[in-house]
Amino acid sequence: MIFLSGFANRLPLRGFQGASLSSLLSSVLKKGGRDVIHSFGKRNCSFSSTVEVSEFEHDGFHDDAKSTEKDAALYLALSRLSGDFDKESPLCLRRFFGIRRVPVVSTGSLKLDLALGVGGLPKGRFVEIYGLEASGKTTLALHIIKEAQKAGGVCAYFDVENAIDPFLVESMGVDTQSLLISHPNSAENLLSAVDTLTKSGAVDVIVVDSVAALVPQCEIDVSLGSSIWFKSSDGSESIDEYTCGGNALKFYAAIRLRLKKTGLLENENKEVTGLGISVQVVKNKLAPAMKKAELGLQFGRGFRCESEVLELACNHGVIVKEGNSYLIEGEVFSNKHAAEKHLAENEMIYDNLVSILRKLLFETRRERR
Repeated sequence: MIFLSGFANRLPLRGFQGASLSSLLSSVLKKGGRDVIHSFGKRNCSFSSTVEVSEFEHDGFHDDAKSTEKDAALYLALSRLSGDFDKESPLCLRRFFGIRRVPVVSTGSLKLDLALGVGGLPKGRFVEIYGLEASGKTTLALHIIKEAQKAGGVCAYFDVENAIDPFLVESMGVDTQSLLISHPNSAENLLSAVDTLTKSGAVDVIVVDSVAALVPQCEIDVSLGSSIWFKSSDGSESIDEYTCGGNALKFYAAIRLRLKKTGLLENENKEVTGLGISVQVVKNKLAPAMKKAELGLQFGRGFRCESEVLELACNHGVIVKEGNSYLIEGEVFSNKHAAEKHLAENEMIYDNLVSILRKLLFETRRERR
């Protein structure tokens, strides 16, 4: 599940009654998370300066009888967990290693997939994509939907902002006929729909665009005359970075991506045709975090994936480059622009190169591990 959010100033609102958006998200995310087993046993600790010697005595020699007794007690505890909850509750090392290689959905960008370390975004996890306005958040979400549809998956898009452009979505290659689109009128309705789709297990990608536009029903019902107090700032305090939705998304998200504009893209006539985007993996529970990917976003088309495919293919010897010329499957192109145009116009050649690069970049790494 993918949540798109922007930045928010820390301005407390007073005068509203009922649950806040942060508490709503927290309660729903808890229901969608994995089962947690709490231990209620506590051991008393002594803070006195005198400590008895018996507390530091080593355990005795290994006793087979005690070991067998421990194994039996552990087996009994796991059996109770299996009976009280489900068959997936027992804790075992084999099951832990079995879920380390989770299935992923490609982001559509090989550079970003490399930065994520696992080849894409993991299925069954929460992902938060945040950044300033017009930084490419929706574009990235649509690319993820496109890749999921290529693999035969079903996707849902919750347009809370009511700002989705069907023509832009189709121009990026997304199949709008099979895409589930909804315009929820409150946070409760959206979270209820998300919960239903998640429990069905039939939807591969769910996008919420965006968290900033979610409003609880209790705040919608409040009259305009209710008082709202804002915290004034004189600029002396340090301005921290806050994302919408409170801390719930930060804690429950397996991956957090921060998007930032780095510059403008221009054509030969010095006309602005797109933006340079920097994507930083701020949080990653599946691989090392804090890696970056520099991407190019072209207006009306999305990310310039053919540019990074050409670069990675040359670096790994899939495409031969001599000077400014490129050799792609027997055809020679005099410059980079011509080579990128050829890849953009020939989907079969592009997909073949992506398939080869994914095997080199990801499957080879998994075999080494």
